[in-house]
Amino acid sequence: MSVNNPLLPLLADNRTLILDGALATELEARGCDLTDPLWSAKVLIENPQLIYQVHLDYFTAGAQCAITASYQATPQGFLRRGLDEQQSLALIAKSVQLAQLARSDYLALHPQALPLLVAGSVGPYGAYLADGSEYRGDYHLPQQEMIAFHRPRINALAKAGVDLLACETLPSYAELLALLALLQEFPTLGAWFSFTLRDSQHLSDGTPLKDVVAVLEDNPQVLAVGINCIALENVAPALQHFAPLSNKPLLVYPNSGEHYDAVTKTWHQCGDQQGHLVNQIASWQRTGARLIGGCCRTTPADIRAIAEQCKA
Repeated sequence: MSVNNPLLPLLADNRTLILDGALATELEARGCDLTDPLWSAKVLIENPQLIYQVHLDYFTAGAQCAITASYQATPQGFLRRGLDEQQSLALIAKSVQLAQLARSDYLALHPQALPLLVAGSVGPYGAYLADGSEYRGDYHLPQQEMIAFHRPRINALAKAGVDLLACETLPSYAELLALLALLQEFPTLGAWFSFTLRDSQHLSDGTPLKDVVAVLEDNPQVLAVGINCIALENVAPALQHFAPLSNKPLLVYPNSGEHYDAVTKTWHQCGDQQGHLVNQIASWQRTGARLIGGCCRTTPADIRAIAEQCKA
């Protein structure tokens, strides 16, 4: 069976694929209290209509790919809330259905739009721990236990009909290997892999990026590689290091320009960052970035600016 690669037609003719922006911080901006281990997955229970609206607003802003609200949605996490596995898997499927509904509603009004994708978010084990370790990678599980942790969510996302997986904010080489092994159970499903970094040449757990790319490069289920949820000033050096290592399409969706304190779970402004993200798009494209969007604290307005910049 061949791998489905929905990115190919959208990246033809050297085009840039516009990803969406932040979900959790956008939900917070619209009144949600996410001071909870479930983070944005909490809203799947309490106010799913708002998740639909954020997806729709990103499509309206020019995004061509919605990333589902499943980053922190796992049966293990929902169990803490008293939900059984069947209820948990239904919520993970709902995260896909909300994005798919936003897509169909947008296309009903804009039938000439390019195809739009829904990527199923697969956050790291560190996100489930809710202790900031997705930025450190200092957690350890035997590979089979790591695979068992990720399998129910990926299975639910696949059954719900995602176009691809977004294995994102990954800090750990061992977890990457577990996800690649698990992906073999879904042979037609492709994924992008994006990482958090210690510096421009190493994963958060210290693994050299050259070792990371080496296990990704010849895998047909790996559709794109890159970085997300990192500070703006770290993007260009990381892309410059990634570019000569990989022939895969490069993706980048960094934070807005503010810095996150994983201990206090607060954001801090670092100088005048207004317009800073969009001002870097052209240089990222020159370095080889083909999929560009935003992560924490970015908004539909940021995605609209990125889309307009890429069209220009």
